[in-house]
Order: sequence, then C-alpha cells, then structure tokens
Amino acid sequence: MESRRAIKTAIGKIILIGEHAVVYGEPSIAIPFPGVSIKTTICETIGPVILECYYYRGRLSDSPKAVLGLKKVIEGVTESFNEKLENFSIHIASTIPPARGMGSSAAVAISTIRALYEFFNRTLTENELLKWAHESEKVVHGSPSGIDAAVVGGERPLYYRKGMPFVPFKINLDAYLVVGDTGREGQTREAVEGVRQFIESKPDEGMELIKELGNLTRLARKSIEDKDAEKLGKAMFKAHIILDKLGVSNDKLNFLVSKALDCGALGAKLTGGGRGGCMIALADDRKKANYISQCLLSSGAKNTWINRLGDDLVGS
Repeated sequence: MESRRAIKTAIGKIILIGEHAVVYGEPSIAIPFPGVSIKTTICETIGPVILECYYYRGRLSDSPKAVLGLKKVIEGVTESFNEKLENFSIHIASTIPPARGMGSSAAVAISTIRALYEFFNRTLTENELLKWAHESEKVVHGSPSGIDAAVVGGERPLYYRKGMPFVPFKINLDAYLVVGDTGREGQTREAVEGVRQFIESKPDEGMELIKELGNLTRLARKSIEDKDAEKLGKAMFKAHIILDKLGVSNDKLNFLVSKALDCGALGAKLTGGGRGGCMIALADDRKKANYISQCLLSSGAKNTWINRLGDDLVGS
C-alpha cells in the first residue's frame, strides 16, 4: 500500500511602498511575488515527527528557537484534528531567502498549513489558513500587522492602513519588478526603533516625512490604476530618499538603488524593514528588466528575481 504524501506551496511577497510609514497610520501596498516560493512535502513515516528546513534538521520536539513559530503551527494544526504528532516527516524547500523582507516566515507557515490539511484530508478555508499563519507570525514577529500572511495566503495585492481592513486591488501594469538581494539580513526591529527615535528627536520633520511617504503610497496606487509605470517609478524613488533620511537604508541598498537607476530603471527603492534585505527596481519591459538584473548582479547583488506586474502577477 502506498504511503500518504502531501505537497503544497506558497509564494513570496514584496512591500511595494509604504514600509515604516504604515506604523504611524499611513497606507502601504504589498504585492504577491511568485518569483520566489516555498514547497512543503509531508510524508508518512514511522516514529517521531522529523522536520527538515533551512534552519534545522531533526526531531520536531527538539527544534530550536529559529523555527518556534513553525513548530507551534504544526503542533496546533495536528492537535486540532485530534491526530497524533507522530508518523510523518516534513521537508521544506525554499527559494525565498530568510530575513530579507520577502515574506519567508509567512510563506513557510502557509505552505505547511496547506500540506497538513491535505495530508490529514481536511478542508482548508481561507479564514483558517490566515488564523494559523497569524499564530506563527506572532511568534516570529511579536505584533504582526497580518499583511504578510494576507498577501501570501490570498495571492493578491493589498492596500493597507493600520487598524483598517485590507483592501484588495488589481494590478494591470505593463511593467516588470526586479528584486535585488544585498546578501545581508534585514534589521527590521532596529530600523523600526531607529525611525521611532528619529521622530521623537525631530517630531515636526519626522512626521512630515512619514506624511510624505503616505502621500507617495496614495500616488503609487493611483499610478497603478492609471497604468502609469513612469509615475509609479518616480514615487518609488522619492520614497527611497525619504526612507534613507529616516535612517532605514544603508550604503549597500543605496548603491544598488543608484545602479538600477543608472541602468534604466523607472524607479528603485529598498523594500521591507531595511538596513539590509532587498531592494526593488521597476522596468518598462522584460529586456530592460533583464539588463537591470545583470547590472545589479555585477554590482554586488547576491541574487535577483524578475516578475511581471500584470493582472495576475504571474512571471513570464
């Protein structure tokens, strides 16, 4: 008799614009990014649950703090089914670099939740998916907004303001997004704290910059709706300049943003928490996107990914 097996996936995400300002009530835009993904494979075995992932390989019960959020989800979902936490193994393969602002932790949780539901032959609703993913994100991030899980789980662009419902909207822009990895882990907590200190020490200037970021996010949404890639690119770069003033960028991010612009990008900026992680650049066609990608790689980017910013956000 063939042993049970379940394979499920989840994609990454990118904050297009609005990071950090969202903490202070301004809007942000996050989009799914299928250029990177997670694949979770669950196989029937005999004995204790074995977990194999980027950070750890061994018994789930002995797993380290780095995978505590994932461990909580695996235990919680299995227990909710009244199933025993034994006789299966979980293998997680990823093309999403961790700690780069691309939704790695949310995607790992979501692909694993999907696989657990299939393995145990249960029906998974979107509400249950987001509920379990949020449990994992709370362990990983402390007080998550939920936007990572919502974008990764729903696989649709979202416009978000703190305390307000997520607003899905369509992107039908004839343009490409290039993501460049600095090779350094982002420092989200430190960056958030740095912005808070900046605002405390210079409240008028700090809040003016935050307000300007919010206005740029609104402009970016209108540019997307108007299918105006050039205007979107300008908004992105202006946002980067402000984020740099707030102390969120660093020399490597600034260098790669500058290189992308020199190579013909319509706009470029850091994405996510900052002080490491990734930057993004907007190109008006695939050929230009490939050229920008090569420019970034030859300028020290550890890796690059390209995805079309079309209606379905599917790479081509």
